[in-house]
Parts: sequence; C-alpha cells; structure tokens
Amino acid sequence: MTAAGSHSFFATCPRGLESVLARELAALGAREVASSEGGARFAGAFPLCYAANLESRVASRVLWRVGASPYRNEDEVYAAARALPWPRWFSPEHTIRVALTAIRSPLRSLDFTTLRIKDAVCDRFRAECGRRPSVDTRAPDIRIHAFLDAREVMLYLDTSGEALFKRGYRRQAGEAPLRENLAAGILSLAGWAPGTPLLDPMCGSGTIVIEAALTALDIAPGLARAFAFEKLSHFDAAVWRELKRRAQARRKAVRPLSIWGSDTSRAALDDARVNLASLGIERAVTLVHANALDLSPPAPAGTIITNPPYGVRLDQQQKLAVFYPRLGDALKRNFAGWTAYVLSADAQLPKLIGLKASRRTPLYNGALECRLYEYRLVAGSMRRVKAARREE
Repeated sequence: MTAAGSHSFFATCPRGLESVLARELAALGAREVASSEGGARFAGAFPLCYAANLESRVASRVLWRVGASPYRNEDEVYAAARALPWPRWFSPEHTIRVALTAIRSPLRSLDFTTLRIKDAVCDRFRAECGRRPSVDTRAPDIRIHAFLDAREVMLYLDTSGEALFKRGYRRQAGEAPLRENLAAGILSLAGWAPGTPLLDPMCGSGTIVIEAALTALDIAPGLARAFAFEKLSHFDAAVWRELKRRAQARRKAVRPLSIWGSDTSRAALDDARVNLASLGIERAVTLVHANALDLSPPAPAGTIITNPPYGVRLDQQQKLAVFYPRLGDALKRNFAGWTAYVLSADAQLPKLIGLKASRRTPLYNGALECRLYEYRLVAGSMRRVKAARREE
C-alpha cells in the first residue's frame, strides 16, 4: 500500500458526537462516510487525513487503516501484523507504541496479543532493515492501533499523534476540564452559530467560550500543533504547507464577539484569560467575575451552554442540592427567551433544577458518562415543582 489512490480511515470522537463528526468529514470531501459507535469511517486520497486532523473540531484521532485479516488465535494476529510492510511507512529510528481494543474477541489475554503485534512489527523491521524500532509508551513517534472483533483483526496507523482535543492552546486549566472536542461538539448539537449571543455562566478555564470563538473566527483547531502523519515516509510537505496556508488565509480578524463567560472563581478566569491570550484572541470573549445566580442577560435572547459542578463527595452533593434549584430559578427568572444547554454527570440535576428538559443527549467526557439537557426558557411555563418533588 502506498500514499496513492484511495485509503480507508476511521476517526474517533467522544461517544454521542458521531453524527457531528460524520457531517464534518463529509464537508471536507470525505467519501463513503459512515458513523459508528465512537467515530466514523471514511475514504479518500491520503492528504484527506491531513485536512481531517487540521480542521475537525470533534475528532479525537484520525486512524489510517493499513490492514485487516480474519483470525482465530494469537498466532494468526501475529501473522496478519507481520505481513504488513511497516518499513515502507516509517523508519526504525522512530519509536512506537501498540494499543489494542476488542469487542467480543475470543482471545484470552489482550496484553499478550498486544505484545505479539509489537513483536510482529519489530520482526518485519529486523527482516528488512536489520534493526527494529524502540518502544516508547509515553510519547511515541508512531502509534499503532489494533482492533479485534469476534473474527477479524484490523490494524491502523495513527495519523494524529497526541489526541486532537489537545489543540495546543491550553496553558492553564482547572480540575477535570471539559475536553475541547466535546465542547465543540456541544456547540454543534446546540445548533449554535456565530453571531448568536452565547453565554457560559460557569466557564471555568474557558473551554466552551474559546471553542466558540475559534469557530466564529474560522480558526482551524489544528493550526497550533504538530501531527504524527508528518513522520510518515510518504508525507507530502508541499501539500501540508498549502493546507495550512489556506487555513491561515481564511482566519478572520480578531474582534469582540457576542460571547461571554463568567465564573465565581477569579483563578479560573485568570486561567481562561491565559488560554485566550495563548491564541491571541483575548479580545474576542468577554469574561466577567460573577455568580451565575446573579447574572443579567447580555442580550435579549441567545444560547447558554455550561458545565456546572457535580458532586463527588457528600458535602459537595449537599451544596449542589441547594444550588441546582436556585440555578433553575435564576435561569427562568432572568433568561426568558434564551435556550440553555447544561452538561452534567450528576443524576440529581434533572430532579432538582426544576426545569423541563426538551431534550436529553447522552455524551461522554472521557470515560465520564454525562447528559446534555436542553431547556427552552419561556417565562412562567418551565417549572415542574410538583414533578420534581415526586422524583425526589
């Protein structure tokens, strides 16, 4: 297999955002786009993976499928990996890491199978080059991904390197920050479009408002970072330079946008300012030190997207049991005409907030299962006090 012709890829994303990712890939010119759990398959010429890494706001990784074979045991997995021309794609001077996931695989030890795949790659290098790549489990040059189902092993080269939610701009972040690609996906699920007033009243280090600003200013999310495909033997530097040049050329001038963030923590707001400044877009977002319960709307109508705190310890749960009803009261009282999207991993929130959700979307922030609740804030019609009390 070479860089010429059509190639098969799989882009991963946070679960719940597969349809958003499929639309992105289709807009980039991908063919045969098909979403599946945890991502989307697509096909195209090899430089399409450059564009997907550069432009996708919701993908986590872009994997190039280099082989697939039926298997019944570890030896057949080894043979499938050994048969691939790894030295054609990267040098033995590069470090590697093998990752393996499986669904309904009959093999007993995935760890042992992972080692067999690593041995197969290294044995192929020894046979062809007389030397083998070293393993680096922390920061490898080349990541090899294998996926086993009940009958087939699929092998991929990771064209991204570091996960794509690591945009390169985050200088400061609070505890358990929202992942950037999940924030971008929520903006899409909410139907938010540049020009629509946006408020995050509990913005923390600013992930949601920063992703909104990047979208409004048409700044490609991968412009500030490097990718693993740059280390592949057939990397086309001229094509990559042209893609980046076009992305740079379409960036819009930084200006104040209808995007606001607030938080009760001055330290969190300082983190948000540092993150905005690292991108050179600090003028685009207005940050205010304020309590979400006391905010006045910055516009007659708009979209609220926020990720409020959730309780882990008992004392946190007790405080939030008081906070959530007050948050629902404040939204209903102050933001009639707005639509609020609240992401939470706290199962108590929908019972206590006292608002009727018009939509609930399951999402994952890393391994953490969450729900995105949509609340249409119409004065006098959204409280469900009796129902909430019955649920409690």
